[in-house]
Amino acid sequence: MFSFVSMYIETVPNRDSPPAILLRKSWREGKLTKKRTIANLTNWPVELVESFRKLLQGAVAVYPNDIFSIERSVPHGHVKAILGMMHHLKLDNIIASKPCRERDLTLAMIAEQILHPTSKLGFTRIWDTTTLPEELDISDADEDDLYATMDWLYQRQNRIEKKLAGKHLRDGAQVLYDVTSSYYEGHTCTLAQFGHNRDRKKGKQIIVYGMMTDAQGRPVSVQVYEGNTGDPTTVPDQVEKLRDRFGLRRMVLVGDRGMLTQTQIDHLKEHPGIGWISCLRFDAIRELVNQGDLQLSLFDQQNLAEISSQNYPEERLIACYNPLMAEQRKRKREELLKATEEKLDKIVQEVNRRTKKIMDQATIGQKAGRVMNKFKMSKHFDLQIRKGYFSYTRKEESIKREYELDGIYVVRTSEVRDKLSADDAVRSYKNLSSVEQLFRTLKGVETLVRPIRHREERRVRAHIFICMLAYYVEWHMRRALAPLLFDDEQLIDDKKTRDPVAPAEPSIEAKRKKSNRRTTDGLPIHSFKTLLDELGMYMRNYCSIKELNMGSNLSVNRYTELSPVQKRTFELLNLCAQ
Repeated sequence: MFSFVSMYIETVPNRDSPPAILLRKSWREGKLTKKRTIANLTNWPVELVESFRKLLQGAVAVYPNDIFSIERSVPHGHVKAILGMMHHLKLDNIIASKPCRERDLTLAMIAEQILHPTSKLGFTRIWDTTTLPEELDISDADEDDLYATMDWLYQRQNRIEKKLAGKHLRDGAQVLYDVTSSYYEGHTCTLAQFGHNRDRKKGKQIIVYGMMTDAQGRPVSVQVYEGNTGDPTTVPDQVEKLRDRFGLRRMVLVGDRGMLTQTQIDHLKEHPGIGWISCLRFDAIRELVNQGDLQLSLFDQQNLAEISSQNYPEERLIACYNPLMAEQRKRKREELLKATEEKLDKIVQEVNRRTKKIMDQATIGQKAGRVMNKFKMSKHFDLQIRKGYFSYTRKEESIKREYELDGIYVVRTSEVRDKLSADDAVRSYKNLSSVEQLFRTLKGVETLVRPIRHREERRVRAHIFICMLAYYVEWHMRRALAPLLFDDEQLIDDKKTRDPVAPAEPSIEAKRKKSNRRTTDGLPIHSFKTLLDELGMYMRNYCSIKELNMGSNLSVNRYTELSPVQKRTFELLNLCAQ
């Protein structure tokens, strides 16, 4: 595992005979250093042995073309970076404490999910395009081996997640949880059902999965559900997992208002030691205003105020006002109102044209209903529908009442002030954006979950678990490589001290990087993907070495020179060359 290979010449004493001159290869497996003899160079001329020794050490003792030729060059740097991070994270031990082929194949699938996200059959077709199979000694693996390994991994998922939770979650920790879905290609998996398709793929069944992370957005667990599963109904499973499987007696679950509904919060109250942080829905905020519990004048001089209400006993409510959010909602609402009116005007014109064959009331209602369902503006319009007649008017009072609450949201929490300040409660809720970022990455251009093609339920679950583990590695790599990426290096520290409600502003250093496209060292700034591409240009060259007057060939690996970006990347990852 993680066999960073080096080749060298060793002189071995041979009692009364001349010493043996051996070409050897060495590598590390865990804490052990192992070596193997490649060739016996005892009969080589001394001058050639010394030249070869210097060549292996990086010097040019003779003209290279006189002693070897490059037979093949294979991208190596990105493989080295990913496996190196896995080694630092001890991911191999997390997956299985003892070395085995299934463990190596799992690590290979995780790495490939970062490098070349594709199907498992696709993995085997591109094995030889990098040094990954050689590093993990899996060059002979085919798709059947990968499918069998997925079955093996599925059986170990609970144990692996328990190890991750033990590493990153402690009693009293905040746990972020959110749910998303991905569309399914096929019709055989029982998990695939019609439901809320977030990918907007019409006619496609979906699979739902919930991701659990620590407070920083580091993934520790994923659970897959049938596609028609509602988001809130997944919460009890997560509570059971945290308490029974992970052994946490005290925790704070952070979820959005669509997840931690009142029903689910009532369920959480039945479990002592489990707190929550969520947010109220619009209707609940309106009710607070109508009852006088929330005075809009509170925000004349401040953007955050803690309030209380008899509707939420033993809870703290933190009301917040974000003027930028208010402006965005106002603009979006006006755009939707205008778009709705444009469509309704067309219905009016169509109804008025039908003078001979008058349009019936049901048909008009269906057409108007489709418009309202598309733009979700039915609460702001009053429709008049009769046979051969259709008109509409805006509900100005409804629009005004909604406008009053633009930019206002109310965070609700069970945590007392001694344990969690109002500012930190808001910051914790807004940390859910890190889970949303995780989903965008999983479903975006980097670590792709979709499309899901596996036919069997256990392999769909294993596939999504592999994607989660791939993001776990990528999360740590992004943190380490932040100086070379567009990522804001000050974001973590800034989140702890900046105004929790005001619009987030990138740090001065982040603005400088985006403006200059250069690091402070003058290196080009990369996205995570383009940095992997740059690392991939660090090649392992397989060289054929012809022995002098001996009629046989030897081979040795040589590497291209590190570019400044590659060198800096390995420094940030604490990896040595080769």
